Amino acid sequence: MHGKIAVFCSASNNIDPEFNKVARDFVRAASLRGYAIVSGGTVKGTMGQIDSELSGCGGYHIGIIPEFMKDIVAPGLSETHWTDTMAARQAMMRKGTLAAVALPGGIGTLDEVIETLTQKKLGFYDGLVFVLDWNGFYRPLEVLLDHYVETGMLEQRHRDMISFCRTPEEILTEINDHCV
Repeated sequence: MHGKIAVFCSASNNIDPEFNKVARDFVRAASLRGYAIVSGGTVKGTMGQIDSELSGCGGYHIGIIPEFMKDIVAPGLSETHWTDTMAARQAMMRKGTLAAVALPGGIGTLDEVIETLTQKKLGFYDGLVFVLDWNGFYRPLEVLLDHYVETGMLEQRHRDMISFCRTPEEILTEINDHCV
């Protein structure tokens, strides 16, 4: 195994199936390159899709789950770790990972990627931070962060700590270039 990649994604079952397809493509490609995937570990939405894909391709899947979600644990997890809170879940998901990747997701995913960028800015996270901007999904966030730089609310060096990539392959190439 080359290391671990944290994946933040949607817990909704009511999203465009294309978002789940690109998530499955990403985790399969990462797994085939020898990376373990760390996720929220439930059967909900894209998390469940990731679990199914990793089970199908023999990937290593680490689930980080708050105790209050014990009834929706994904069945294919290679490892399961429990937390008391969502904040503890986020921190544990990042721990020891080479990179954190935000796939298309909702407000929880947005929280996770912004918290990860904040932790990196403060020097508490050493991994790379990526956003999969599939079909422009995260373009508004990219514009917002650039606006923060333009207005002095965010330094360019901190803005440069997050990469917006258009394809799973682009993310995996950058991870390989930096970490392997």
